[in-house]
This record gives sequence, structure tokens and C-alpha cells, in this order.
Amino acid sequence: MRVEGTHGPLSVQQSESALARKNGSAETDIFNKHLAEVEGISESPLMSGNKVTLLLDGPATYKSMYAAIRDAKNNINMESYSIENDEVGRRFADALVEKQKKGVQVNLVYDSVGSASTPEEFFKPLIDAGGHVLEFNPLNPLLLRKKWEVGRDHRKLLIVDGQVAFVGGVNISSVYSSGSFRSKPPEKGAKPWRDTHVRIEGPVVREFQKLFAATWLKQNGKPLDWASYHPPIDKKGNEIVRAIGGSPDQEHNAIYVTLLSAIDSAKTYAYVTSAYFVPDARLLAALRNAARRNVDVRLLLPNETDSNLVFYASHSYYDELLSAGVKIYEREDAMLHAKTALIDGVWSTIGSSNLDWLSFAHNQEVNAIVLGQEFGDQMKAMFDRDIASSRLITLDRWRQRPIVMRLKEFGARLLSRWI
Repeated sequence: MRVEGTHGPLSVQQSESALARKNGSAETDIFNKHLAEVEGISESPLMSGNKVTLLLDGPATYKSMYAAIRDAKNNINMESYSIENDEVGRRFADALVEKQKKGVQVNLVYDSVGSASTPEEFFKPLIDAGGHVLEFNPLNPLLLRKKWEVGRDHRKLLIVDGQVAFVGGVNISSVYSSGSFRSKPPEKGAKPWRDTHVRIEGPVVREFQKLFAATWLKQNGKPLDWASYHPPIDKKGNEIVRAIGGSPDQEHNAIYVTLLSAIDSAKTYAYVTSAYFVPDARLLAALRNAARRNVDVRLLLPNETDSNLVFYASHSYYDELLSAGVKIYEREDAMLHAKTALIDGVWSTIGSSNLDWLSFAHNQEVNAIVLGQEFGDQMKAMFDRDIASSRLITLDRWRQRPIVMRLKEFGARLLSRWI
């Protein structure tokens, strides 16, 4: 296995030493089994020398994003599925316009479906100031720059000055304005959204920048001097990180294959959080097989979602998973929107990719893979807090659900490839 640093690839001995320091648990050999298996799949290398900050929910994420935008000196690249014309959206828009007027080049990609309710006038001040704005796969055929495709740009990615990157599940919307961990429950009708993001500084930011550039070029964006978007980056911390993108252009979805390999390599536990859970046969088998070899497999899923079809399709898989020994929890006091996983305490992923067919086969997604026990401990503490606010689903009680619910599940599962 080879790891790259601030000055290029490390030697084999240096790479092995760096990974050995991150493999804090003697109970797992996930690095030996998993990393070698996925090395030929991902186009992005493992990068050392990074600092990763875990961001829980919208308020913490937005605060860190605003600070990075405020301090921008050269350029800002932003790619988001949903940018809403609300208080949060307008605050971001104002901040971007202000930086553009000060000579910081702003390049923005938003998805035509995810931001369908946002009028074109919302982006006009940024365009008038000199910012570049791209609508990904426009629904309006008159605006198409290429052949129309089914897939959407589901990424949530912000890169500032080529030095800091933000990756995760948080869109730009006021629904994230309140945190999900509170001392007292929210008022009726004010259920907060629970999501996870990360702030990353260090050499791996170059790899996230490449993913943004690929989207920009694919959508025929205005020519940019990409060399200036890849400045030298010094070591910022001790984390080993891989930037990994998913796209329908790929022969194999790198995010999906990487997660499957990690679950297949799990030896102690596999904790998976997903806002939309509509697995294929391979992922179902990986989860069931892990549980049957005495891996503690836990799924954290939403108690309610903004898609009834996904909700019932997800439920249609519960019986077979519970029967195999997989533990399923549903977050009750918040709208769960996070997409994370933690394997054996040393392999973590945070990103935009759900466990459904849209993410696997049709959408553009982006995740960060973080190796190491120190960051894994933070992920586990976060997962434990979510579990404390969740309800455990038991097989006996699940099989007592009404026949009407079963019929809805059956119907939704028939449509699982398209939701």
C-alpha cells in the first residue's frame, strides 16, 4: 500500500509505518485486507498530513463554512445539490457576492432538481459581480449544454483557496438552522435535521479540487486557470484521508465498492448511518454476512423521511436483516439526513452518498475516507449519541406491524431501483 504526503508518494516502508500507527486496534486487520482490495478502484490516493474536524449538524457546519469563506484570498469552489432561497441561502449568497467583489473568484455548481424551487434571480447578483454559476443538467431543455442525463449532482462540496475542503450531507437550507442534540425536545412541528459534515485541511484537498474540476469541465463551464487552483499545501495534521467521488460515468461506483469492501473486512463492528436506505442484493449480503460472523452490525436509520417511497422500501428489508442479527435503530427526535460509517473503530467515511440506487448508479456523490483510531473515537462518540436518541427495532415487534404497512412496503420495493 502506498500513501502520499505533501511532497509526493512515501516509500513502501514509510507508507506501512504510517498505516500501522493508524491501525490502533489489534482486533482488526481491515487495513491489510481492505486497502489492498480497493487500491485499484479509487483514482484518488491515500494522503497523509491532513487535519479533519468533525462537524455535527447545520449550525456548526455553517459557522465553519462562513469563516472559511470570509478568510478566502483567491478562489471559492462550491458544489451543492440544494441551495434554497431562504435565510441561510441568502446569507451564503451575500457572502459569496462580497468575496467576488473583492477579487476572489467564485465558481458555483448547483443541481437543477435539488434547487428547483430557487429562482434564477437568486444567482443574478453573484453573476453580475463576476462569479461563475453552473446549473447541473438543467431541466429546461433550452439551457442544456450537453446531452440530458437522468443523474443529479448530489454532492455537497466547498473548497476555499485550494487549502480547505468541506464534505458531508448538509445542503444550503434553513431546515438545518437548529441543532439536533438539545437539552429539551423541540416544539411540535419544529423537528430539527440531523446531519454530519467534515472540514478538511491538508494535501488531500487537492484531490477534492480535482473532483470539482471534473464536474466543471463535464458541464462545459467557463475555462478556468486550474493550475492556480492547486497551490502547494503544507502538512496540517496527522490524518490519512482519501477523497472519493462517485459518478454514473464510472464503470464501478468507487464509493459503493469501497464501503462494501470495508464491511466485508470488518472484524469487530460496523456502524452505518444512512438517511435513505434502499440496498441492493450485494450490500444486503455484506451486512448479513458480517452479522453472522459475529461482527456487531448496527444500522442507524430515520424514523421519518421526506420520501414515503424510500421510507417504505427501506422497511421492506428489515425482516431479513434483523433475522441475520443486524441491529436496526431509528432516530426519533430529529430528521436524520447523515451518511456516515465506522468500521472497527479505525475506518470512517462521511459524505453525500446514501445507500440507495440513486446514489449507487445515477448521482454524482463525494465522500471522505478517514483512517485512524483517534478520529474513529470521535465518530463512535457521535454514533453513540445518536443511538441514545433512537429506538431499537426488534424482530418480534416488527413482525406485528399491520398488513397495510406490509403492502406499502411491497409496492415501494418494486420501485426500489428508481427511488
